[in-house]
Amino acid sequence: MVTIKSEKEIKLMREACRITSLVYKEIEKIIKPGMSTLELDNFADKIIRENGGIPAQKGYPSGMKGVPAFPATLCISINDEVIHGIPSSKKIIKDGDVVSIDLVVYKDGFNGDAARTFIVGNGSSEAKKLVDVTKQAFFEGIKYAKPGNRIGDISHRIGEFVESNGFNVVREFQGHGIGREMHEDPGIPNYGKAGRGIRLEPGMTLAVEPMVIAGRRDIYQDYDGWTILTQDGSLSAHYENTILITEKEPEILTLV
Repeated sequence: MVTIKSEKEIKLMREACRITSLVYKEIEKIIKPGMSTLELDNFADKIIRENGGIPAQKGYPSGMKGVPAFPATLCISINDEVIHGIPSSKKIIKDGDVVSIDLVVYKDGFNGDAARTFIVGNGSSEAKKLVDVTKQAFFEGIKYAKPGNRIGDISHRIGEFVESNGFNVVREFQGHGIGREMHEDPGIPNYGKAGRGIRLEPGMTLAVEPMVIAGRRDIYQDYDGWTILTQDGSLSAHYENTILITEKEPEILTLV
């Protein structure tokens, strides 16, 4: 069921989204070659808790028998890791790495969700194009995030833009509604036909998140039960924001 948020609920969501945005601003200042992904995770956890939030992904159930809940604050995925990478003291960020980070902050009953991809140090021209196209795909998609349009309008534009630039979108994972729960209806694929899906209404809050692969779109799940990787070892990038559907243009809640 798709929920329409009240003004009071939107106000609470803004705060969770503010903290999410703050974490990324601080990560951008410190991320560098030689750091472990666990260092970044601990850094983010501290900022969230100092601001009265809770890292919503920590302890999130896998839904798979025998796979433990997600153990960290951040999903940190490097190079051919698409999403859901688990931070570790043994995973050291190197010069030129493409580092995708996904974060959900919970505060006062509501969630804020965003993802960013950083090129650490001196990245390749292919990596820079991939990251730029992934980010722009989000902004291309939300041009259609207006009342009366449909979810498929967003999805179609994201996929069309990514493929026109020579890359592929991940089809097995998608964006989603967000609010009291991290994942709510509707699902928001990064491909599809325009004019399909539910109509957008003011008060909807959505997490729109292009996940883009430089090579073939085939993916697989690592033995840890969480990390998703590209089948051909090609680079991947991820960009996401929580948005609010308004009477006019969408408002990006996690860019503050």
